[in-house]
Amino acid sequence: MTETGGALLAPLDPTGLPAAPVVAEPDLVAAVRSRPDVTRWVWRSTAEIYPRLLAVGVPVDRCYDIEVAESLLLAHEGRLGEPRSAAAAHARLRGAPVPPDPPARSAEPGSQSSLFEPSSGTRLPFEDLLQVYADQLRRHDATEHPGRMRLLTAAESAGMLVAAEMNSSGLPWRADVHRQVLDELLGERYAGGGEPRRLAELADEVSAAFGRRVRPDLPADVVKAFAQAGIKVKSTRRWELEELDHPAVQPLVQYKKLYRIWTAHGWSWLQDWVRDGRFRPEYLPGGTVSGRWTTNGGGALQIPKVIRRAVVADEGWRLVVADADQMEPRVLAAISRDRGLMEVAGHDGDLYTALSDRAFHGDRDHAKIALLGAVYGQTSGDGLKNLAALRRRFPLAVAYVDDAAKAGEDGRLVRTWLGRTSPPAVGSGADEEAGIPQESADPPLADSGFTPGYASSNARARGRFTRNFVVQGSAADWALLLLAALRRSLGSAGLRAELVFFQHDEVIVHCPQEEAETVVEAIRAAGELAGRTAFGETPVRFPFTTAVVERYSDAK
Repeated sequence: MTETGGALLAPLDPTGLPAAPVVAEPDLVAAVRSRPDVTRWVWRSTAEIYPRLLAVGVPVDRCYDIEVAESLLLAHEGRLGEPRSAAAAHARLRGAPVPPDPPARSAEPGSQSSLFEPSSGTRLPFEDLLQVYADQLRRHDATEHPGRMRLLTAAESAGMLVAAEMNSSGLPWRADVHRQVLDELLGERYAGGGEPRRLAELADEVSAAFGRRVRPDLPADVVKAFAQAGIKVKSTRRWELEELDHPAVQPLVQYKKLYRIWTAHGWSWLQDWVRDGRFRPEYLPGGTVSGRWTTNGGGALQIPKVIRRAVVADEGWRLVVADADQMEPRVLAAISRDRGLMEVAGHDGDLYTALSDRAFHGDRDHAKIALLGAVYGQTSGDGLKNLAALRRRFPLAVAYVDDAAKAGEDGRLVRTWLGRTSPPAVGSGADEEAGIPQESADPPLADSGFTPGYASSNARARGRFTRNFVVQGSAADWALLLLAALRRSLGSAGLRAELVFFQHDEVIVHCPQEEAETVVEAIRAAGELAGRTAFGETPVRFPFTTAVVERYSDAK
């Protein structure tokens, strides 16, 4: 794309070089609209180009995002954290000084304006961009599994299209319902922007319980108050507080719950982020090294259930909410090729119940703890005993994650099934959030405590991280293929349905009521297709728990 809004276009041969003369088009939108038969658009950045096309109703079927590809390839080469822009890639090709990536841009709450800002990255001449693309094709071919790596790049590029489309569509949001929920939970607001009534009342109850004024929003003040009461606490986390016997605990826990709603999804959030009946977060595919998505502001991946009452389908429409059932254990079965676990995961029923019947005398809880412990690294105490039982019945599955953990402890790279790569062990400068950020809403066992650039004393933490990475990252790769398959299915069927939300193992489609059952079937088929595409022909099934509802809160 040129600085004047035009475009330079050329068909490309299999090596990435022009197969015909370069054409200068004065209008990018007109150029894309006039070429509906293009198989795949190759461009520098989907985030820069695609929102402009969507704004005037010009979707594209497929793309190859050069900067997304560069990020994946750098990671595969053990260089995660190096600048990933096309300009940086070209500088590396020439052996020239590599420019840093531009600083992360802040999202513009409640609008799409941030998506239309000119790119702050260094623009490349068209010929240089083609050189970068051709070099990336060669680097894909040099990986251990070129076909898988190309599939990963295609899937991540498709995820960028989905993210832009979900921002454009927006999640249906009833501001009046949201305000009603806030009034019910928090009470009226006082002049001057102070805490609402219910929080002020709870703060008074906490202070009364301690016999002195305590600020429940200040953890240090709470810890000090407990210490003065003769109770030592390490933190003010809910689970730790609930173990205490003190009259301040109940109002304090309630305060913390409501305080988070007030600050994260209160009246200010509503004013900032909801416009014209839609919440439009800016999704960041691959926002963590494991491939899970994050958002640039808005907290879209941590919407409390009580606030989900405000997510209401348009009149005559429905929300199809689909959760993948036990996704990560099923992924482990597929990538480990453990015959026993693949057989257990080859049915639509509850995987943990089937597992307990095989190896844990019908004790579902022990079966779940054992399998999640194997994935997340909880291998001491009862976890060790459960793991031993799991190892006897499913040796290849346990060996798969054990090998990944050992590789991490040794400082080696590990990869997902498609080739997404963990951070290098030493001083990569990679994103410090190499674990799972809060917005990904991971289970507590996923918190490995690992960050890149570790010292040798942190080898075990890195091992826990890489043990989880190979499963969680492969699950994220499967989810990308699910989104791509579902997007294509909805589009080819000529439905009005729109993908409006995605997090980890859950998708929401907003559709006319009469399309709901078709959408349910499309999600089921997309999950199975994603499994075959990612992992080949295996017995493993990828079922969903699906609900057709008017309100998001009614789905669970």
